[in-house]
Amino acid sequence: MAVPSFVGRRSELALLGKRLARVTDSGAGAALAIRGRRQVGKSRLVQEFCDRAAVPYVFYTATKGASPVEAVGDFLRTLADSSLPVDAEVVPDSSAGSWPDAFRTLASVLPDRPAVVVLDEMPWLAEQDDVFDGALQTAWDRLLAKRPVLLLLLGSDLHMMERLTAYDRPFYGRADNLDLGPLNPAETGEALGLAAPDAIDAHLVSGGLPGILRAWQHATPALDFLRVACEDPASPVFGVPETSLMAEFPVPDRMRRVLEAVGGGDRTHANIAATAGSREGALPSGALSPILRRLVDEKRVLAQDEPLSAQPGKPALYRIADNSLRLYLAILRSAHEQARRGRPGAAYAVIERRWASWRGRAVEPLVRESLELAALAGRLPWDDVQHVGGWWNRRFDPEVDLVAADRAPVATRIPFVGSVKWLGTPFDAHDLAALAAAAPEVPGFRAGATALVAATLSGTTPGADMSALALTWGPEDVVGAWE
Repeated sequence: MAVPSFVGRRSELALLGKRLARVTDSGAGAALAIRGRRQVGKSRLVQEFCDRAAVPYVFYTATKGASPVEAVGDFLRTLADSSLPVDAEVVPDSSAGSWPDAFRTLASVLPDRPAVVVLDEMPWLAEQDDVFDGALQTAWDRLLAKRPVLLLLLGSDLHMMERLTAYDRPFYGRADNLDLGPLNPAETGEALGLAAPDAIDAHLVSGGLPGILRAWQHATPALDFLRVACEDPASPVFGVPETSLMAEFPVPDRMRRVLEAVGGGDRTHANIAATAGSREGALPSGALSPILRRLVDEKRVLAQDEPLSAQPGKPALYRIADNSLRLYLAILRSAHEQARRGRPGAAYAVIERRWASWRGRAVEPLVRESLELAALAGRLPWDDVQHVGGWWNRRFDPEVDLVAADRAPVATRIPFVGSVKWLGTPFDAHDLAALAAAAPEVPGFRAGATALVAATLSGTTPGADMSALALTWGPEDVVGAWE
């Protein structure tokens, strides 16, 4: 049995429903900019909302590289074919119009009752026509805002979508913003019919991206899914991250090399510089630092982690933010090469050989986020936990997986520190001893006041004395934090 074509997104659908209800009650327009990385399901979410809302709507998707004249023509044809106009003949079939003309036509065919207007791939429209932003603002202020219309603006270029509503842009103050992330682990498990341990694995493989989950057979564990995928080089588990990579980083320039270095396992500034460098040597810091900032802040394809404790710490560590892309760069690209050559067994052997170590590292941010969510919901024994991160020194000896703090980046109190062991063997006395030895190294640790925590896939060793642990966090707890 395949996964249903639409899964999760209850809160997002409810939010859109409330916006439409506001439009209905007030008779005035509302605008919402929805941004999220490619393949996260923005278009699918909005289409599902339009189908469920049962109101007239037009859903226009821009084409990258189209000229302004072509874009306007496509929009008018889409408008004529939509459920908005009572009479499609009133929509001009013009190939020489402009966006101001197109928006005037849109306003003229809007019904008196609530309607939805969707403009997808907004950054492409702004990219190909300098007057688009201004035309949209003018049309909204003069023609649309006083009508019962919900305007949804979608885009995958996060920086461009943020700029759309920035204070120095025409549409400033006219649209609210919704950041659409991937499905969470609980939604992933529900969609696939998987118990908590397998749901976490599925989330790590898919990144919670609907485009991958739709191809996932119901109740299939991650490694079984990947084994079958190795027999199909066109599987979305390969295609989705590859397409995303090529769409955002088509040129093998310095930025692409930096991303590849992080995807290959380099986490520190120095190691990334060495790997992303050239025959002349490592990438200079003056060149690498702005690239990293752009990949973290604008592209949001990288996440930056800093050591969390009662003192400022260095160095920062970098990782791929999207788990599906992280897995692709670390493992699946090599497996894909074998699959393309008709060697599914060799492809799966690559995955099987690297899976345990990759998963052990990849699950750590997920465990931290789950503990943080549980703490904020009042489900942990400590009422002042606001952040959960990790800690390390410059030598990475020790490196502590879990550190809870009352604030970040510099805490005044460290309620607990902990270790993540996500393997097929239980957390044992040796692991506890290692944690107890490393914990006092964390600045802010206080003996007798700072608790010890273990996050473990396989529980603790039966019969072993684990009384020093204040909390054992398992797969059900991780998934339950999102429920």
